[in-house]
Amino acid sequence: MNILVTGGAGFIGSHLVEALVARGHAVTVLDDLSTGHLDHLAAVAHDIRFVRGSVTEPTDVRAAMAGCELVYHEAAIASVPRSIEDPERTHAVNLGGTVHVLEAARQLKVRRVVFAGSAAVYGNREGPAQEDHPPSPQSPYAVEKLASEHYLRLWPALYGVETVILRYFNVFGPRQDPASPYSGVVSIFAERLRRGLPITLFGDGEQTRDFVAVADVVAANLRAGEVPAVAGLTANVARGASTSINSLYHTLAGRLGGGAPQYAPARIGDVRHSLADVTRAREHLGFEAQLSVAEGLDRLVAWLG
Repeated sequence: MNILVTGGAGFIGSHLVEALVARGHAVTVLDDLSTGHLDHLAAVAHDIRFVRGSVTEPTDVRAAMAGCELVYHEAAIASVPRSIEDPERTHAVNLGGTVHVLEAARQLKVRRVVFAGSAAVYGNREGPAQEDHPPSPQSPYAVEKLASEHYLRLWPALYGVETVILRYFNVFGPRQDPASPYSGVVSIFAERLRRGLPITLFGDGEQTRDFVAVADVVAANLRAGEVPAVAGLTANVARGASTSINSLYHTLAGRLGGGAPQYAPARIGDVRHSLADVTRAREHLGFEAQLSVAEGLDRLVAWLG
């Protein structure tokens, strides 16, 4: 297939691009390199078409999407703190960019758009989050992702463009930039431990997350692009297991060395607990995460060298 990956030079997008190329697809990447890096695509640089541009510019989106049958929309400002500091900008990228992608897909008669959604739409919830639970966004970022989902659900019926929404939980792995203001806690901990720097945990460290390795997220995306008769599907992408931030820290410290962390007040907009029900992804996409948190951390540590 001819496939477009928006944000394809980023953390998750670049892993997805490599997997698609390995399967023999013709891949176009659209990325403005604001947080992505061309180095992430070095292994497949001669096998892809790269378009430097932004999802905030409809002409860039249409130019990159022309001739594509399938679109993976990964481009976003994936940061709760940034959305609180600058909601106008994150709205333009996260929601406006999604509308531009969908409108281009309609105009160019794309078969399917797979969207990188977020567990942030659930907010604080006791027990596993199911896709049909009422959303409770706690930040502009979460609102932007939820509003994007509403647009995606309209496109199959209105325009015949299939859409699949994958709600990512806490993704981690190689290429997640610890220097980025959008980076996840795993990469920040790993980099600081590797350099012997102190670690600060926000809150008491007993907040929990459902961590999922980037290799498993790629596998879920591949299934979402291939499985027939799933137009309109929303599915969690996670392991379906909780890990506390304290436990995560001590597991990494055991591999990289490190003393006791420091603690600071909890950050505004952070959810206390996040856990996925993964039944729908298993039943409709045939997807189950294969890597444990420990195995995923081993891959990250090996990549860090």
